[in-house]
Amino acid sequence: MKKMSNIYESAANTLGIFSSPCLTKVELRVACKGISDRDALSKPDPCVILKMQSHGQWFEVDRTEVIRTCINPVFSKLFTVDFYFEEVQRLRFEVHDISSNHNGLKEADFLGGMECTLGQIVSQRKLSKSLLKHGNTAGKSSITVIAEELSGNDDYVELSFSARKLDDKDFFSKSDPFLEIFRLNDDATQQLVHRTEVVMNNLNPAWKTFKVSVNSLCSGDQDRRLKCIVWDWDSNGKHDFIGEFSSTFKEMRGAMEGRQVQWECINPKYKAKKKNYKNSGIVILNQCKIHKMHSFLDYIMGGCQIQFTVAIDFTASNGDPRNSCSLHYIHPYQPNEYLKALVAVGEICQDYDSDKMFPAFGFGARIPPEYKVSHDFAINFNEDNPECAGIQGVVEAYQSCLPKLQLYGPTNIAPIIQKVAKSASEETNTKEASQYFILLILTDGVITDMADTREAIVHASHLPMSVIIVGVGNADFSDMQMLDGDDGILRSPKGEPVLRDIVQFVPFRNFKHASPAALAKSVLAEVPNQVVDYYNGKGIKPKCVSEYESSRTLAP
Repeated sequence: MKKMSNIYESAANTLGIFSSPCLTKVELRVACKGISDRDALSKPDPCVILKMQSHGQWFEVDRTEVIRTCINPVFSKLFTVDFYFEEVQRLRFEVHDISSNHNGLKEADFLGGMECTLGQIVSQRKLSKSLLKHGNTAGKSSITVIAEELSGNDDYVELSFSARKLDDKDFFSKSDPFLEIFRLNDDATQQLVHRTEVVMNNLNPAWKTFKVSVNSLCSGDQDRRLKCIVWDWDSNGKHDFIGEFSSTFKEMRGAMEGRQVQWECINPKYKAKKKNYKNSGIVILNQCKIHKMHSFLDYIMGGCQIQFTVAIDFTASNGDPRNSCSLHYIHPYQPNEYLKALVAVGEICQDYDSDKMFPAFGFGARIPPEYKVSHDFAINFNEDNPECAGIQGVVEAYQSCLPKLQLYGPTNIAPIIQKVAKSASEETNTKEASQYFILLILTDGVITDMADTREAIVHASHLPMSVIIVGVGNADFSDMQMLDGDDGILRSPKGEPVLRDIVQFVPFRNFKHASPAALAKSVLAEVPNQVVDYYNGKGIKPKCVSEYESSRTLAP
């Protein structure tokens, strides 16, 4: 097997990509100035939409809240994006005027856009640019984006505020209060952390519970000053000041385990002028819950095993394996595309699997002895134990089964997804992070059972598993892009949406002239997040706290 060793070596060089914490998360805050409205009589209701570029297409990642009647909006909602140092990540910020009667986007509602790379924002920390509309500057309007790295601690806090006896600022009705929380930065600037909703006509409001990262709230420093302001909302955008108070995260933590923390809301002008002034109301923090966010490394170091399964397409469209044009042709010195993809991805996954035994299946072929079509047969022909020893074992089983098969069809992948989902669903009974399943499907073409496949993926999105599909050859893979939920939400034929995006599709031809490292990286890029999203979403902690995790915990 000397001829295979060079692929192993090049793939082995890629192992570094997972051994470090795999990505940095960055929080982006957005503000605009001088937005001009198409309707000169009224101010716009702006909202910023963040788009990212993937394969030359822009797709929406997230959007801010809508701020009513405002030409200089500072948005409370922040965008959290993954930053890859080695990639150019193109971003587009679009400002739209969203009128209250609809949430859709029309051309007439577009107020201007700005394009940049995430690297530019991260390196400058604060990027301000003019808004462009159809290539021209949109009046004097500009947008500012501030980046903050979520360093080490991505725990988040759930806070629930209410108030009582607030000052009445309205003549014909009661105040319409909302609360803003600002963090005071080291350079004495203020950063908006959160803005609550407005509670109409109520001097004793209870605002909705909200979540915010510890990083965003206090940059991980519990003694950092927080300034909190209560306003009376006004439809013309000129809100009336009710009062303010200051606090720290340390003080807010007093509202854990059923206790409350209260502050007097003070209007400094009234305090200076009125002798018997007490306060402009009381603000109460009813609960403060801290949620620990565990990282991919926390789970892996806590003993979570990645169970890696391979499924290979043996349909007739691959061509006769004896013919050198076939995608399954076994060349004495040159591995075919199936082998290259298998080795590049498998080499990385095998580092996270302690027994290094991989179930390997085929689909779309007639198999001995009866030569019936099967869509989930073991390529070692041992149905009771389809496992192969290491990636090397999978390669050998693949090479030895090829001459015994009759390539056939159709290309059905739902059965193999269901097979792995069955193992993953047995794992959910343990209620702990011990096994996460990755199914690698290598296929040359358009799948025939799209409806069943969508159904199987939606079901699997509730389980500890991810599906990676590598398209081999030059077929039209546009249907496959639909399964990869990046461009919109994948739904089952009945309309049920996926719980999480678990499919990653990559055409091998995009990496034909790149290193196996580039393929593995692209294919596995989303896996760490998928593992973390699954376990954090279910509230499942790592099995045992690793030294790595205890070193990055926020001290109480």
